[in-house]
Amino acid sequence: MPRGNAFRDSDSSLVLADAVSGMITLVSDTHGTNGHRLTGRTLDAVREADLVVHAGDFTTEVVYEAFRREAAELVAVTGNRDRRAVREHLSGTATAEADGLRVVVAHGHEHDRTALSLLARQEDADLVVVGHSHQPGVEKLGDATLVNPGSHADPRRYTAAHGELEPAGKGWTGRLVTPDGEVLREFALPQA
Repeated sequence: MPRGNAFRDSDSSLVLADAVSGMITLVSDTHGTNGHRLTGRTLDAVREADLVVHAGDFTTEVVYEAFRREAAELVAVTGNRDRRAVREHLSGTATAEADGLRVVVAHGHEHDRTALSLLARQEDADLVVVGHSHQPGVEKLGDATLVNPGSHADPRRYTAAHGELEPAGKGWTGRLVTPDGEVLREFALPQA
């Protein structure tokens, strides 16, 4: 499969991607028009990752295609600011599995905490990735962990950030990181 082309089964939100055993990078809310807007550690993390998960709001197809070119595998969903050309390529939710970690991603503008918890249970997810608020954060959501990587390019009143996950023993370690490489928060995802 060509670089950057994870794909979606047309009858579901399940994303089928090549085997992933290394780093997963989490991004959201790019809000670009002409390119991926990736800089510094965020650009490096996207290029180094076996899988990039984008929680929506590329805005334009040009930005979406720029991410596809940079990412080895891209799992992405639409956000509330994505134009029709982007929405034609993506669904509102997606699910992927990587080395025993089941991830469900949604932009979050149509999901409150209860809906996200139900989505996690429905998809048997260990990790729920959302965007929309631009506020990077990590919290428990029932049996799953909820991560908002924030926005790497349009942080608004928050700190610009992205997420990085790496396999560690029988689980995963995670961190929220600024484009300058500052680690904002570390967390663990135990294997289910």
